[in-house]
Amino acid sequence: MHELVRRAAGIVPVLRAHADWGDRHRRLHEESLEAMADAGVLRMRVAAEHGGAEADLATVVRVIAELARGDGSAAWTAAVWTVSAWVAGRFPEAVRQEVFAKPDVRITGILSTTATATPVPGGVLVNGRWAFTTGAQHSDWTVVAAVRTTGRPVVLAVPTADLTVLDDWHTPGLRATGSATTVADGVFVPPERVLDLAPLLDGDHTAPGPMFRAPYAAAACATVGAPAAGLARGAVQAHPDAPRAREAAVLADEAEFHVHRAADAVDRTSSTTRPWTPEDRTRVRRDLGEACLRAKDAADVLGTGDEVLHRVRRDVHALNLHAVLHPHASLERYGEVLQNGACPPPPRGGGRRSGGADAVRGSATP
Repeated sequence: MHELVRRAAGIVPVLRAHADWGDRHRRLHEESLEAMADAGVLRMRVAAEHGGAEADLATVVRVIAELARGDGSAAWTAAVWTVSAWVAGRFPEAVRQEVFAKPDVRITGILSTTATATPVPGGVLVNGRWAFTTGAQHSDWTVVAAVRTTGRPVVLAVPTADLTVLDDWHTPGLRATGSATTVADGVFVPPERVLDLAPLLDGDHTAPGPMFRAPYAAAACATVGAPAAGLARGAVQAHPDAPRAREAAVLADEAEFHVHRAADAVDRTSSTTRPWTPEDRTRVRRDLGEACLRAKDAADVLGTGDEVLHRVRRDVHALNLHAVLHPHASLERYGEVLQNGACPPPPRGGGRRSGGADAVRGSATP
């Protein structure tokens, strides 16, 4: 077992002990935050030169799935922070030195282009808002997307203190993620903290190390499927005598299979310097959708017999309503690529179930 996975397993009791508190207060308990930092969770996808573990995705998904056995909200927040730290690692060295100067820095993010960046002397002036900014009230930095008034989308690294965090996260599931709306009202961002969005989305298959070769969506999708699998596994382990426990266990096994296959696919392709194909990208999305669907089925099979099962079921259902994690949206994207042989444009409507299916927008969960 990888040391990071072993440490994550070791803090599951801490996360589990504070899960109900987080559910009631709509934010993570400080002891949960400290435990994840001490276990090295926040440094998984940080480059070694900045004190990070530079872990592969196979390790990352195992760590996050372990966390979800204790608390789905903690696992989801860790997943978003992990992806966002990876995004921050794409900025110039001076910015990376600033962002990663604080040990276990918490970086959240959302790449919906729901703001504008107006060029001004010495940088850009940002105005707009981003819904669903996970863990915003606990985060030191936020990586967000905006559209330059000249028309080009960009990614910005912004101290969270420069943004207004609204108290508008009132949901049945994943309550402790605190995925609130953040607002920029005339926030100045210097040019070194502004990146073009397109290269991040495309990935850099010629990067010297494998961690930054994957496209954003593939790396993010492989990461954010892990909470669903971990929630299903934790529920099964906690209720071995439930009437349909064996059926739920099979479904949890299948969820784990899909998240691990997605992570392994990203790691395997990133170990080479070949470009990513449309099929490569949508296979990862397909596995993400399948993992979430099977985790939801496992939770539904177990029912809501006690407080823990009730929370797990609410959390898993919330994941399945996410625009990117929605199972049928992922299958539709995969099917279109199989039929057409190329990446289709973003879908105009929702999937066949409620929840929407925008395959491009989303939090730092692509």
